[in-house]
Amino acid sequence: MLQVQYGPGFSGGNVVVPPSKSAAIRALLCAALSPGESLVRGIEDSEDIAATLRAARALGAQVRVDPAERTVAVSTPDRLAQEGEIDCGESGSLLRFIIPIAAALGGRWRFTGRGRLPQRPIGVYGQLLPEHGVAFRSQGGLPLEIEGRLTPGLYSLPGNISSQFVTGLLMALPLLPGDSRIELTSPLESRGYVDMTLAILRDCGLCLPDSGQGWQTPGNQVYSLGEYTVEGDWSQAAFFLNLAALSPQGAAVRLAGLDRNSLQGDRACVEVFGRFGLDIWWENGVLAAQNQHPDVPFGGLRGQKLDVSQITDMVPAASVCGALSQGETRFVNAGRLRLKESDRLAAMEAAINALGGQARAEGDELVIQGVERFAGGLAQGQNDHRVLMALAGAGLRSAGPVRVTDPWSIQKTYPNFYRDLKSLGGVADVVQLG
Repeated sequence: MLQVQYGPGFSGGNVVVPPSKSAAIRALLCAALSPGESLVRGIEDSEDIAATLRAARALGAQVRVDPAERTVAVSTPDRLAQEGEIDCGESGSLLRFIIPIAAALGGRWRFTGRGRLPQRPIGVYGQLLPEHGVAFRSQGGLPLEIEGRLTPGLYSLPGNISSQFVTGLLMALPLLPGDSRIELTSPLESRGYVDMTLAILRDCGLCLPDSGQGWQTPGNQVYSLGEYTVEGDWSQAAFFLNLAALSPQGAAVRLAGLDRNSLQGDRACVEVFGRFGLDIWWENGVLAAQNQHPDVPFGGLRGQKLDVSQITDMVPAASVCGALSQGETRFVNAGRLRLKESDRLAAMEAAINALGGQARAEGDELVIQGVERFAGGLAQGQNDHRVLMALAGAGLRSAGPVRVTDPWSIQKTYPNFYRDLKSLGGVADVVQLG
């Protein structure tokens, strides 16, 4: 069995944060929907990106990848495909984006996936698509088959489900032959991801007026992406802020490639880790962070109560920091974490407890009582990239080694995480046991 072993080494330094997976998937799909030539810059290989490139080809686009230049050139015909099979790998965002896009193009499509993706919810589409002219055949997950073409009209859905459903509709409905409207029946969660979608769609020349409770989506619109550069990923930055917060030596990290004015909701990691007690500042366009009090009890870190309805991806890294902070840390409105690559509330509860911490998941909350140090031990990675990367911080304040299963799940979004961690003096040794 493969495991990664994390240890106490961490000297800090500089790292370039990888491009945003969320922005990259949106940009590549927009390129595939834009007739003619498009060029997307700032693309790094990962399993989710590979799945998105497969989807773009299935739609009928020609895709040329230049790994050295980190670019993807996309050539799209005037008429896209209307039949095919799309393997979404383990990418929930790709699946939820591509279903309504394929339905807007019309025809017959089949969607497949791996890992936990076949069990992740697609239920809102099971209602909306048949209401608008598309046959929907599924046993509650994948494989899924659809047939027909979406008709314009009113698309009503709750805002407290995954924002990926909203993004999928925002990308698809402008392709229809008539006007439509998206109406939210409850407040929108993870708004930052929808704002990111709207920004890139406007870059493509689309008009999507805000109606107050949703968006007007005029039909017969034409995508035109041209050239687009993907910004750095704030959700990945959180893992390095966690390492800086937990560094016993107070090692500083400097994170390049981030947009200070980004629309990504996970830009809130600056505020989240600042509230724990980490000093964070900007230095010539680079985000710098350092724990200025590593020698005092708990490294000077303090627990906090945090509503994570808008920033669910922050919880794995922040929960490790909370487990080693003084007092209680409580994450509320975190129910959607149970529907990710793993049940992340249960995964982080189990991992923290396995290492000698104190955590309990209660409904849609995760409650943690801080300890000075972990004891070490074996935690289950749950084949979840964010669980794996979050637990790197656990090794910095542990009496013994921290071992985690499923070490290569990082391939999903950040294949070079171990390399970058080691460049900062960190310890991440993948070993075969048994």
